[in-house]
Amino acid sequence: MNTSIYDKTAKGREEIATRKFQLASRLRALLVLVDGHRSEQELLRNVAGLGLTAAALQELQEQGYIVLATSYVSLPEPEATAPPPSPSLPESAVDPVRQFQSVYDFYNKTIKSTMGLRGFTLQLKVEKAGSVDELRQLRDPYVEAVQKAKGRDMAALLAQQLDQLLAN
Repeated sequence: MNTSIYDKTAKGREEIATRKFQLASRLRALLVLVDGHRSEQELLRNVAGLGLTAAALQELQEQGYIVLATSYVSLPEPEATAPPPSPSLPESAVDPVRQFQSVYDFYNKTIKSTMGLRGFTLQLKVEKAGSVDELRQLRDPYVEAVQKAKGRDMAALLAQQLDQLLAN
């Protein structure tokens, strides 16, 4: 199966931050989801309710909002799999790509639910991060922002979960 992964261009990030180019709201919704990690199929699944198809991705690409970051052929999983990682390590610690995706998803989910629009700047920093180390550097500002928005108990709980994901 062919898998394509798109990422925002500088123009795409500028549109998200400022709405400078006044992109149609349906296309903007798709642009927001483009993150350089999600596959084309996953993106289209998430916007299927808006009636968007691969043509919408093509339109964003033609207008310079996104660029094809990766395209590869994924092979079916072999039936015999390797033994699971040792139970003492979180699964994300074994594979840096999975760890990055887990931490990235954690930030995306919790920033939105705990801070709302107040977390927009932090959300942009998460989006720009390209490594686990860069995401790790956002830990303290994240915990402080959660504490301001939801209190010390919620911040401590989320910090504990984040620390587990960031563990090597």
